[in-house]
Amino acid sequence: MKSSLQNLHRNIFSLVWTGVRRNYDNLDDNIAKHLGETDANHPVGIHLSRMFSEVFKRHSRDEADRLFIVGTKSTTPSLQKVSSRPVTPWFFSRVFLVLAVSFVMLMALLFVFKSNKVIPGLIFIGSLTVPLSLLMMFFEINVYQNISIRQTMVIFLVGGILSLIVTMTFYMILPIRTEISIESALIVGIVEELAKCVVIILFINSYKANYIFNGVLIGACIGAGFSVFESSGYVSEYGLATIFTRSFQAIGTHTIWAAIIGGAVILGKARKKPFTAKDFVTKPKFYVFLLIAICLHTFWDWDIPDTGIGVSLFQEFIDIVIGWFLIFVMIDAGLREVKTLQGQQIIIHRSKRKKLVNKR
Repeated sequence: MKSSLQNLHRNIFSLVWTGVRRNYDNLDDNIAKHLGETDANHPVGIHLSRMFSEVFKRHSRDEADRLFIVGTKSTTPSLQKVSSRPVTPWFFSRVFLVLAVSFVMLMALLFVFKSNKVIPGLIFIGSLTVPLSLLMMFFEINVYQNISIRQTMVIFLVGGILSLIVTMTFYMILPIRTEISIESALIVGIVEELAKCVVIILFINSYKANYIFNGVLIGACIGAGFSVFESSGYVSEYGLATIFTRSFQAIGTHTIWAAIIGGAVILGKARKKPFTAKDFVTKPKFYVFLLIAICLHTFWDWDIPDTGIGVSLFQEFIDIVIGWFLIFVMIDAGLREVKTLQGQQIIIHRSKRKKLVNKR
């Protein structure tokens, strides 16, 4: 009787898991196909194992160098040469490894050799490790290769600091309460995500970015800069132990939320035109993702009353899962966009060719 019940439980679990897996495999594509103008009969597959399949393979120095030779007039490929194959970033993992090893070495200097002089370096590298690694991943994912590493670093530094300035300006205007409550968490979420959104729009308009992958990269740059400077600042307020928690928590916070907003800005504006104040309130493809990012930030900051660390960690886990799912939706939509634009260009090219033939 006991063995038959166990078999029944296994069969039920297997059935449920199979259904969940199949639906999840298609869910990001089902959402993404409604964000663009692509044919729903041509899905774009996003699979974690395939996306990160290059991480554990050997790559030469020349391969790494080629990743950075992009974004100039001579190195930006034409639209027809842009790859629409599933993205497979790998260099970001090397960046993470170097920074993580550096962080461990600095910890050894602090705790083994008792050298307090390494504390500033420990704070900086700890704050930088995850955001910069994520930033490099989005840099690799930008298949259009139309934003250089120099531009990326400028957006990261200037955009990150500027978003903090806008945030503090909003805080001066709005009455922010310091007590722990859902209302306070909501206000913080609104203020910080709106501040990053304003700066993201500013850079997207100034760079004349028109593609989803461009918006995601610009957003990630600004979110990563915001995350690095904010985490460094928290150490002075809450002590050195803060860096050990915020360093790994950064995998699901500002960089991801800002990347989602950056992609949403591109979805919300007319192609080859700047994002306007009217787009801010009239384009559901934009403000729905902005509202989701605000909700993710609010849920992350909200300390549910009468709960312990377990509930807080579970909140963060849910937040990270939802945030990364939306990133995969943006990647899916970005690849669909490539196929759509390439298809449109082919059609235009053929029509011009027919006109030329008729003239002859």
